[in-house]
Amino acid sequence: MIRVLLADDQDLVRAGIRLVLKHADDIEVVAEASDGHEAAHLAVRHRVDVAMLDIQMPGADGLDAAELIAARAPSVRVVMLTTFGEQEYVARALRAGAAGFLLKDSTPQELIQAVRTVAGGAPVVSPQITRHLIDRYLARDEQPADPRLGRVAALTEREREVLALVGTGASNAEIGRALHLGEGTVKAYVSRMLTKLSCANRVQAALLARDAGFHAQG
Repeated sequence: MIRVLLADDQDLVRAGIRLVLKHADDIEVVAEASDGHEAAHLAVRHRVDVAMLDIQMPGADGLDAAELIAARAPSVRVVMLTTFGEQEYVARALRAGAAGFLLKDSTPQELIQAVRTVAGGAPVVSPQITRHLIDRYLARDEQPADPRLGRVAALTEREREVLALVGTGASNAEIGRALHLGEGTVKAYVSRMLTKLSCANRVQAALLARDAGFHAQG
């Protein structure tokens, strides 16, 4: 079972998402919260696999919760629940370790599939959307330079090539074709690269690649 935490200050929104997820026999909502501090506490207490966080909540918001969860329970996969008009929060959420974004008006099947995808270790955004998010919003992010940039030097030449391609939003299959590697081999390289860089997911690594000035060839 995939253990899920829902965090939204609107009871009706939580009830709707809970009802949708109830129809999936491999997903269980084990905790609910109405603010970020409560969400972070419950995520650790209930050892959830996926935390679905509303970006805007009173007090500690979803972004605060994502940062707290990343620090206290880094294995938890975070999905931000968003609405149109909240794009300015994207860069901070990605840097906080969010595995993806889901619009609140997503279809029930999209919601269920997003939970399964994130729990399986992949971001819920497609490579095309990843490129769009990075290209459009990273330029607006005025946070200090990522302290993990210094760790890029420790990567092997092949890991740096993989990182550059991850920075374009390429999938494992696309990276494999570009570097003439099997998809399983690419997955292993990505895993080692994320560990060396202390990145929670490939979206964080993509942002780091852009910060480092990496550009994939051809």
